[in-house]
Amino acid sequence: MPNVQNVPDAGNPGAAARLSDWMRNRSWAIAMTVAIVITVGGLVILETARQRIAAEYETALEARDVTVQLSTLASQLSRLSAQQSDFLLTKQDAAAHEFCATAVRIRQSEQQLNRFYRGGKADSAELASFTQILGLIEARIGAGASALQRAAPHPLDLSACGSASEASPADASLVDSTLSLLRDNEERRAQHALAASRGDQRISTLCAAGLSALNIVLFILLFRNLGIQIDRQARVQRQLITQQEGLDQLVNERTRQLEALGWHLQAVSENEKTQLARELHDELGAILTASKMDVAWANRKLKDSEPDISEKLKRALANLDQGIALKRRIIEDMRPTVLANFGLVTALRTLADEAAQRNNWTLELHLPADDIKLDEQTEIALFRVAQESLTNAAKYARASKVSIALQVGDGQVALHIADNGVGIMPADLKRTHTHGLLGMRQRVAAHGGRFDIRRGVPNGTDIHVEMPSVSTATPSIDLPPATPSRTSV
Repeated sequence: MPNVQNVPDAGNPGAAARLSDWMRNRSWAIAMTVAIVITVGGLVILETARQRIAAEYETALEARDVTVQLSTLASQLSRLSAQQSDFLLTKQDAAAHEFCATAVRIRQSEQQLNRFYRGGKADSAELASFTQILGLIEARIGAGASALQRAAPHPLDLSACGSASEASPADASLVDSTLSLLRDNEERRAQHALAASRGDQRISTLCAAGLSALNIVLFILLFRNLGIQIDRQARVQRQLITQQEGLDQLVNERTRQLEALGWHLQAVSENEKTQLARELHDELGAILTASKMDVAWANRKLKDSEPDISEKLKRALANLDQGIALKRRIIEDMRPTVLANFGLVTALRTLADEAAQRNNWTLELHLPADDIKLDEQTEIALFRVAQESLTNAAKYARASKVSIALQVGDGQVALHIADNGVGIMPADLKRTHTHGLLGMRQRVAAHGGRFDIRRGVPNGTDIHVEMPSVSTATPSIDLPPATPSRTSV
């Protein structure tokens, strides 16, 4: 049953609306509760009516049985009178014995009736009348036996008839009239019980019909309400599905825009690195070269006359050589000249050889014998993935062996990099702030490729990249055109 403690207070503002919502939301529970209460109440009423009808039928049957017994008693009294008259006329002993046998049967009938009248089922007047009849019947039997003895030609054995007595004709007529009255009372009681049982049957029938009709109405309302709720839930579900589809479409659109933005930022970054590398090579390189030439000339002029100054100039020449080497290394990191001039295969071989020399790795290369021609963006993406992978291996893997494989075929180019280090942890694969992995994934995804990194067997880290080997269309995004920034040194 619904919790009535949660019913909103009608005195509060908006209580009517809340009560309406509460009733609507719990209408099925209320209808089911009402149906159960009505059904239980109807069953109680029907059971009570059934018990009353059964009791009334028992009363009617008992009254009819008493009526039959009273009629039998009256018939036996009439037979007793006829047997007395027959003996008086014929003086045969057989008639006297039949008289006594009838008297015995009358006393048996009296015992059966006595159990009924003294069992509390008759009122005091009927009990008094029956008691009076018993005395009159005994007197009549005794008077009959006395008359038989007087009229018999010889003494008779009439001990079965009981003691002899005298009875007047008025007593006999009183017995007949009282028996008739008792029979009429029992007939009326039987008719009254039958009439009451018929009335209870009609009431039970009407109650059952009303209960069935009410339950049918309640169940119709219940199923209608359930249908309404199911329809409402279906509409809400359709709305949720529509909203989910809209959200999915929005998420896909935002994802596409973010991927395009990531590609755009990477392209801008590569362009800026290219521009910066060019400026470092053209401007800073020229400045450092000119400075080195001037310092070298001054050193030759002052070598003999000013040895102290010459020593300082030699140190300056060494510093300029270091600066030129640093400039070259920075330019190679930002925009490898090997990649631009000789292609991806040579750039990967050079990158791997330098990393192996710095970290004392055993290097295993599976690269094509001849250089391959890919679009510029694909070559840059693959080179950056290899560069980032080797940098991570040098920082974290503690590896002794690194293998690099590059395969081209069926419109796909595949790059595989593996090491025998400690291996990447599963938790690191789920970390969102690992920018190196995110950058590699974004580079590959921006060109329609697939990036996969996993822990090696039994240890180490395996990185597998697949990208289209043919230049693909660049995703579009409404962004202002990138302007390469110029960095002055």
